Amino acid sequence: MKGELKTLDLFAGVGGIRLGFEKAGFKTIFANDFNKTCKETYDLNFGEPKLTIKDIWKVDIKEIPEFDILLGGFPCQAFSVAGYRKGFKDDKGRGNLFFRIAEMLEERKPKAFLLENVKNLKGHDNGKTFKIIEKTLKDLGYHIKSKVLNSMTHGNIPQNRERIFIAGFLDKKKAEAFDFPKEIKLTKNFRQFTANEAEDKYYYNDKPLYEKIKKDINSEETVYQWRRKYVRANKKGVVPTLTANMGLGGHNVPIIKNHKGIRKLTPKECFLLQGFPQNFKFPKNLADSKLYHQAGNSVTVSVVQRIAENMKIVLDGGRINPQTVLL
Repeated sequence: MKGELKTLDLFAGVGGIRLGFEKAGFKTIFANDFNKTCKETYDLNFGEPKLTIKDIWKVDIKEIPEFDILLGGFPCQAFSVAGYRKGFKDDKGRGNLFFRIAEMLEERKPKAFLLENVKNLKGHDNGKTFKIIEKTLKDLGYHIKSKVLNSMTHGNIPQNRERIFIAGFLDKKKAEAFDFPKEIKLTKNFRQFTANEAEDKYYYNDKPLYEKIKKDINSEETVYQWRRKYVRANKKGVVPTLTANMGLGGHNVPIIKNHKGIRKLTPKECFLLQGFPQNFKFPKNLADSKLYHQAGNSVTVSVVQRIAENMKIVLDGGRINPQTVLL
């Protein structure tokens, strides 16, 4: 079984899950997303395969190259508290995208999969949504484990970001041998991810909002957020959850204070606070709003890498968790 395991990168965004799995030694064979803007960033940072932009319902399952593991941070709007709690009834069809994943699993039967979503998925619609997902995956022959992991406790990244991960294996023994990574100590401070200098456009010093926030933003050791009417301080010294709607007017972008004044985090800093490497590249002509959206929509790379490492150990015949027996 040892050797290069191939992954299918669905709802790929700008490649956060791909990065985590490739760092753990996996090989990506096909990548898909619906967002054309993501392609610019994705293709700039990866060799083959480049990002295929296509409605996932129109991707021909038979034409996808052979793969061992299906990966997908499937769209979370339909399951999120912020997404009106419609779940599978979401009228834009986003909630039903999970069933396209199920079709791919049914037709191709990969050895394993990893799905990622918002923490709220488990409690959505009084737990009914998650039960449907769980039953669907089990009916397809997969043995699954799920867990909510936080970037600051499982990725050593100072961002308070909780996400649910669902790992599945066709082989029951491999599922029993698998476990999610354990908590690790957070040793990094948000200051290690922020630059001393930033372009003037990121500062509020000469903007109308400055008068409203200058009294409340008074510490260089705290991250703040402007919540439309008031300033919220994040007392733990970590960054609040980076969200996709940071790109909508920028009101959700975390704010910091330094020797030069009060400013919001730059898109690059947001990517670094998602565990992306320093050398990750950005298209020159892409608006900041798009980059903020891409960063907030992504996963924390170091968390995914730790899960991928555990999956690889198990798929190569090792064990993470000798105690667990699945019923």
